Amino acid sequence: MENTKLLAYLDELLQPWLFRDYCPNGLQVEGKTDVHKVVTGVTASQALIDAAIDVQADAILVHHGYFWKGENQVITGMKRNRIRALLANDINLFAYHLPLDCHPVLGNNAQLAKLLDIEGNEPIEEGNAQSVVRRGCFVNGIDINALEQRISLQLGRKPLIEAAGKDEIHTVAWCTGGGQGYIELAAQEGIDAFITGEASEQTIHTAREMGIHFIAAGHHATERYGAKALGEHLAAELGLKVEFIDINNPV
Repeated sequence: MENTKLLAYLDELLQPWLFRDYCPNGLQVEGKTDVHKVVTGVTASQALIDAAIDVQADAILVHHGYFWKGENQVITGMKRNRIRALLANDINLFAYHLPLDCHPVLGNNAQLAKLLDIEGNEPIEEGNAQSVVRRGCFVNGIDINALEQRISLQLGRKPLIEAAGKDEIHTVAWCTGGGQGYIELAAQEGIDAFITGEASEQTIHTAREMGIHFIAAGHHATERYGAKALGEHLAAELGLKVEFIDINNPV
């Protein structure tokens, strides 16, 4: 498949024009025209690029790509090494940030909800259909210990827990990755528990003082599943060879 046609397909599927993002979405580094093998992953790190080179990939598709707002614009050091490796091996780099968080089926938020048996996937921010923070429920309720065990089992890592809410959790809000800043909004909406990837120092005080359970399950761990699901979709719909490669990251 031509790289430009793959780009058009991904753009139509993920609709990046709906989002005000912190980086360019789509084709970030152009490689060979014909794409047969795609590697998917969370972040376009050197380790992922090297792994893609090893399996002779024509394209890499990630959630965290390059050229973030506020970063140094010069291409030196680590950035030079990454981009040089892509160009030298003629590998396309596709990256989708907020559009991949928010896709209602393939997105990071939707995939995490599926893993944790959360019912419903509605925006918590009124009037913002593309809200990165979502709300749903545990139909039969769950206590914080059982939720911790479920997260540990599904994500393969022990989450950070601040148990500051009700004995039984029914309503839940979540935002994969670095969404800890939304905990106050979740608490104001009367949500029982808030799940995200990271924690900041003040997050724990907010949880305690506003009476809401807080779970930080890992930025990388909560965002593994969108890129994987998107790759599986491309394999099924477009007949591409796709391999998800998980570069371990404890954060």
